[in-house]
Amino acid sequence: MDLASAKAIGAGIAVIALAGVGVGIGHIFAALISGVARNPAARDRVFGLAILGFALTEAVALYALVIAFIILFV
Repeated sequence: MDLASAKAIGAGIAVIALAGVGVGIGHIFAALISGVARNPAARDRVFGLAILGFALTEAVALYALVIAFIILFV
């Protein structure tokens, strides 16, 4: 196995985290829609927490992509 193929395999393994991020974001917004449907008056309070959860979950995806790019290009 040469270095280029090992880098490609390592970057692919690093990007597996993106599947979990997609599932997590789906759960966050499904819970947001469910919560607002049950209690529309709490929309302002719940929306801020959902956006915070989205941002933290998306940060995991950005870290995974950075690690994959470091593996590939450094």
